Amino acid sequence: MKFCSECGHEVEQKVPEGDDRLRHVCLRCDTIHYQNPRIIVGTLPIYEDKVLLCRRAIEPRSGLWTLPAGFMENAETTVEGALRETWEEARARPKNEQLYRMYDLPHINQVYVFYRAELSEPEFASGPESLDVQLFAEHEIPWDDIAFRVVTATLSDYFSDRVDNRFEVKVTKIDLQPIR
Repeated sequence: MKFCSECGHEVEQKVPEGDDRLRHVCLRCDTIHYQNPRIIVGTLPIYEDKVLLCRRAIEPRSGLWTLPAGFMENAETTVEGALRETWEEARARPKNEQLYRMYDLPHINQVYVFYRAELSEPEFASGPESLDVQLFAEHEIPWDDIAFRVVTATLSDYFSDRVDNRFEVKVTKIDLQPIR
């Protein structure tokens, strides 16, 4: 950041009084510009014994498969964002969503939140950010073409948890590892 979004003057990085970390601070109006983590929300949509995946039409990782997910918007809850993203990317309306996985990625300032959810019907289609949307049984998952490690981990956990029908919420910190 070089200029203040309030007055347009230059900003400088310094630790504001009463704070404990560097922030961008306007030299004219003293506005402190906080930069906070981005929250990515999505679903793990299930129909019968299959999982719904989207093939990305956008970067990063265009052409690879992922769970329907994206950035949470202001004025929405995490579950509202997850359901909105599922509609936007897969034109699906899952139900009975339950918090399933959360990943803290402090090295890239991101938090991923996934809800396990059910599709009552196999109704879905590609949204503008997806090249394709398909249901996959476990043995059909394109493991080598999954876009992000958190998606691989979520899918692996789901298929493992499904054996005992126990889907506990799990929070994982992923530190200093580049995410594919």
